[in-house]
Amino acid sequence: MVEAVPALEAVSVSKSYGATVALQDVSITILPGEVHALLGENGAGKSTLVKLLSGVVRPNAGRMTIHGVAYQPDGIVDARRQGIATAFQELSLVPNLTVAQNLALPRQERGALGLVSSARTEAKASETLDAFGLALDPAQLVSDLTLAEKQRLEIVRAMSCNPKVLILDEPTAALAEVDWLFGLLRDIARRGTSILYISHRLAEVRMLCQRATVLRNGSSIGTVSLKEATDDDIFAMMVGHSRESGASATREAVDLASPMVLKLDRMVAGGIRDVSLELRKGEILGIAGLEGQGQRDLFRAVVGLQKITSGQINVDGAPRTITSPHRALKTGSGIAFVPEERKTEGIFTSLSTAANIALPMLSRISVLGGIWDALERRAAAANADFVDLNPRYLGFRIGELSGGNQQKALLLRAIDSGARTLLLYDPTRGVDVGTKEAIYGAIRDFAARGGAVLFYSSELPEITHLASRCLVLYGGRVQAEFSGENLVERKIVAAMTGYGSGNAEYKSKVA
Repeated sequence: MVEAVPALEAVSVSKSYGATVALQDVSITILPGEVHALLGENGAGKSTLVKLLSGVVRPNAGRMTIHGVAYQPDGIVDARRQGIATAFQELSLVPNLTVAQNLALPRQERGALGLVSSARTEAKASETLDAFGLALDPAQLVSDLTLAEKQRLEIVRAMSCNPKVLILDEPTAALAEVDWLFGLLRDIARRGTSILYISHRLAEVRMLCQRATVLRNGSSIGTVSLKEATDDDIFAMMVGHSRESGASATREAVDLASPMVLKLDRMVAGGIRDVSLELRKGEILGIAGLEGQGQRDLFRAVVGLQKITSGQINVDGAPRTITSPHRALKTGSGIAFVPEERKTEGIFTSLSTAANIALPMLSRISVLGGIWDALERRAAAANADFVDLNPRYLGFRIGELSGGNQQKALLLRAIDSGARTLLLYDPTRGVDVGTKEAIYGAIRDFAARGGAVLFYSSELPEITHLASRCLVLYGGRVQAEFSGENLVERKIVAAMTGYGSGNAEYKSKVA
């Protein structure tokens, strides 16, 4: 039997940036029509390999082929011309252009005189959006889309090229539901398109992929059949040791006599309708909800990024008017916010990691009104182990770090700001299992020291493992509250789909 020629193959590829080795002797083979997973911790080299395959950078050594033909792309456009299309985790959309214009890049539709035609570009975009089941207005600016809508648009733009190989880098990190995406991927795979799927969500990988290649420390550890390899096998390949069992212990219920640090009273803001909640000292309160149920507006309203049209915020028992994240941090309990889009809302990519962490501390660490790199680095290093951030990264530009290390730096900045209340929006989105454990540990330690945490997560196991209580949002309102033995996934899922805790249908569904 003749073996199929690989749809995409990289053999012994390496990539260095000066003295820094990002990839060393990495090999991967993707078969025609295969959905192949690429797994590894943040910093393992996955993003660098994606950049090599996508034409963003060139390898220093090794070779690549598409269906047996040598492949050396000069850039993303050339990679697409040769049959490789990529939907990046750090979105490549142009925010000040419309949906239609982004879909058309690098060339827009032209009219009879050879001039760019907005009408034709939008008509073509409508056809594409309809074909992929994506309900977006072609004339809408990308900057006005939600993160989930941007992620779907990024995916559709890559798929619309009809590629031989589709590369998806953390495609569901911003998506609460996967049915739309998985349906499309299974369809194009049946028609012969090969897919390289990068994700930290192993359950999703098992649903979709046949084989997985694992990277660790910039090297390929091996390729396994997902039918044969256990989760512990894969985890051991990723990190070099078996999974620790104590990381997912559920927190005990918070003492109701603990002081209340944050109270929302019938708040209306954006998509939020009449939401009330209480957060106490030492508590970790989880928010769950399907995409678009108001969770984003809830968090942004608390820190002054979304206008509140009615209702009241109380901090430490006193009413507060919060008009910005800076003012939120200056309230009695000091509220620090870690947003969902770390690249565009959280970090200053051109500054060092230490400078990003030290931003809230500048007035405390300045000497004679001046700030020096050494002062920033010393301040950032003081608690770096709290989030398991390697001190060697403090001198790097934060834009050069993996997403997981960027997220650690953002969390450390929030903690070092002096805040006693953390608002965390999907804090482990797109990070590996090892980084998740570090973030979980930091959150638990923060609460154990008397801090309070309000967090939203798109991953229900995260809520059931971390939170002492969970509020479920549906239609902009609190649909249900769970704690203790009732804080289980099946009950949360039922409430997320609209079965309120007070009606018989809900009770019969979750009983």
